[in-house]
Amino acid sequence: MPASQRKHRRGGFSHRCLPTPQTAMTPPAGPPDGGWGWVAAAAFAVNGLSYGLLRSLGLAFPDLAEHFDRSAQDTAWISALALAVQQAASPVGSALSTRWGARPVVMVGGVLASLGFVFSAFARSLLHLYLGLGLLAGSGWALVFAPALGTLSRYFSRRRVLAVGLALTGNGASSLLLAPALQLLLDTFGWRGALLLLGAITLHLTPCGALLLPLALPGDPPAPPRSPLAALGLGLFTRRAFSIFALGTALVGGGYFVPYVHLAPHALDRGLGGYGAALVVAVAAVGDAGARLVCGWLADQGWVPLPRLLAVFGALTGLGLWVVGLVPVVGGEESWGGPLLAAAVAYGLSAGSYAPLVFGVLPGLVGIGGVVQATGLVMMLMSLGGLLGPPLSGFLRDETGDFTTSFLVSGSMILSGSFIYIGLPKALPSCGPASPPATPPPERGELLPAPQAVLLSPGGPRSTLDTTC
Repeated sequence: MPASQRKHRRGGFSHRCLPTPQTAMTPPAGPPDGGWGWVAAAAFAVNGLSYGLLRSLGLAFPDLAEHFDRSAQDTAWISALALAVQQAASPVGSALSTRWGARPVVMVGGVLASLGFVFSAFARSLLHLYLGLGLLAGSGWALVFAPALGTLSRYFSRRRVLAVGLALTGNGASSLLLAPALQLLLDTFGWRGALLLLGAITLHLTPCGALLLPLALPGDPPAPPRSPLAALGLGLFTRRAFSIFALGTALVGGGYFVPYVHLAPHALDRGLGGYGAALVVAVAAVGDAGARLVCGWLADQGWVPLPRLLAVFGALTGLGLWVVGLVPVVGGEESWGGPLLAAAVAYGLSAGSYAPLVFGVLPGLVGIGGVVQATGLVMMLMSLGGLLGPPLSGFLRDETGDFTTSFLVSGSMILSGSFIYIGLPKALPSCGPASPPATPPPERGELLPAPQAVLLSPGGPRSTLDTTC
């Protein structure tokens, strides 16, 4: 064979085995939607090592109050500050992720959160704990949650809500595991040793971030935003659908977090003992976790549009809080409080069903290219309500003598937000049958305006046809 032919064949073989740069950079037709379970596992761990750890941290507060000779109210500000910083600064994490990618941002956030615990282990005053756990660890958590959850939404389309629901169960699973583990660490090593070891555990957020492989999709902007306002995604508020969603979510947040703080005290006010109150909280948490998976699967079937499910389960959550607040006084501390347990299960099921929907509907509202920024903004909006709701509930408890009015007001706020969701596209059925035109690609946002098209949920071709006038 001539040398020129051999050279040509070697060149052809090299071309077939090694794709050109243009081929390597070509984005896929859509989210992979399969074979990427490790991304959901990473988001599951991120949720557990942020929200789950934050919920368990209260076990250390009695030791901190005794050591520094401060009140329980003073130590409670540690978790309140951490939660406020984590949620309010989430748009910053989204902006950095949009500019530099989720992987480095989440890895840096894991290091910051770990340093916050290590710094706090050497605290000489509560101010050091406010700075370490509240500011430093809270800032680290702000860099991990929204980028991880937004990246997860980019990897899935047909199974997107189920994947989000699975990731959000990391909160409950982590609480069940970390709570007894933290108590054991406190009994064995004291609060300083426990915080050091929690710093080592929190450092596992870094490898979780390393698993978030960047993914280019057709709906992505050609270049990352350069201005800070564009990176934060504030331009999303100019879209009518997202503005409606933002207003409804802020109202829902005002009542959604009240049971996190006051469900156990409400059970004690109703006459239950300590173990009975703990059981009420436990059954609500179990119902919440199970409903996140079931509702995620249901939403991905495409039988009902996501905005309609969001409005329905939001309203059921508000009604569930009404029922919890109106449960009568039980017999005594020996009673297990059957009516209150049933009400707590109903509330947990509805609240858990709402949680994956509030994030799963975002790609349809803003397009897949803006989902990371939208996730950070949603966290900020819910933080506004979360900061106002529990203090208002406590004020009403002080004024009325029980939590009945608190839960009624909280449920009313959630119902008001759910009513606003009715203004979202596809939230209400229309009045006549329609033919099935082509569905806009999910990368664009299937709930964004499209001329002469019936817009379907992420279920794709299996979605049930809606109606139009």
